[in-house]
Amino acid sequence: MKEKIKAGIMDAPKIRRVLYRMATEILERNRNIKNLVIVGIRTRGVYLARRIAKLIREMEGVDIPVGIMDITQYRDDVSGIDGEGKSLKKMSEIPFAVAKKDVLLVDDVLFTGRTIRAAMDSLFDIGRPRTIQLLVFVDRGHRELPIRADYVGKSLPTSRRERVQVHLSEIDKIDDVLITEPVELRVRPKAK
Repeated sequence: MKEKIKAGIMDAPKIRRVLYRMATEILERNRNIKNLVIVGIRTRGVYLARRIAKLIREMEGVDIPVGIMDITQYRDDVSGIDGEGKSLKKMSEIPFAVAKKDVLLVDDVLFTGRTIRAAMDSLFDIGRPRTIQLLVFVDRGHRELPIRADYVGKSLPTSRRERVQVHLSEIDKIDDVLITEPVELRVRPKAK
């Protein structure tokens, strides 16, 4: 389905400023930064998590471990199988213990809350964190579950029809945030 761009929300400099602000908020809230670990939710949450960890290293000189979480098997709204019968499951890569740690979950867009619920289920399967904090780059509303982010880059009220697209240079070759909307194709009646 084709999409039309309704609005450009952020460009690369704005994204950098927002991530810097969020890293500062994380440092202000977490006095024991050495107990903090970051887990990025595939796909774009991973790159945002790495950028946050890099900013914290630059500001405080502390390396924060970063893990990668795939929540496909924990989703309640996705089968985990593609149209050809192949598994959509990727692998989580969390090379550190989460038990008794302050875990910062990172995702690009918070919408219904189902991804975050699945991520928390996944975390508890590997250990019991001391705390779980949630960082989302864009909160677009429309929650179906009682989930709220601790750190929000941008609150962006949208309609259900609209989509929020976060593009990151690591995979998209550009840094920006867009609101898009599906384009309806009109079928012309055949001439008689």
